[in-house]
Amino acid sequence: MARPFTPKVVTANALLDGDVIYLDANGAWVRALKDAALFEDAESAEAALAQASKDGMQVGAYLADAAKGATGPEPTHFREEFRRKGPSNYAHGKQVTGAVANV
Repeated sequence: MARPFTPKVVTANALLDGDVIYLDANGAWVRALKDAALFEDAESAEAALAQASKDGMQVGAYLADAAKGATGPEPTHFREEFRRKGPSNYAHGKQVTGAVANV
């Protein structure tokens, strides 16, 4: 039996700097998860992923589970929580600038 669909966001890494990026409702890449489009059905999620995968400015696009939050999508898996906070090898990037999404 197939698992029921859970809401998703399209995420990838920016080609030039490696930062985590998300697809917004207009089809543009944004760096804050709170600004990402939340796809609540499989058809629209797969269509958005297919379109996003054609963009040459990103690598590794995939659908990540998310949930509707007060300020936008929220991760439902620790991997996505970890990715949105930025590099983990030492404090730099989003961790230093305070640009951690949804915080």
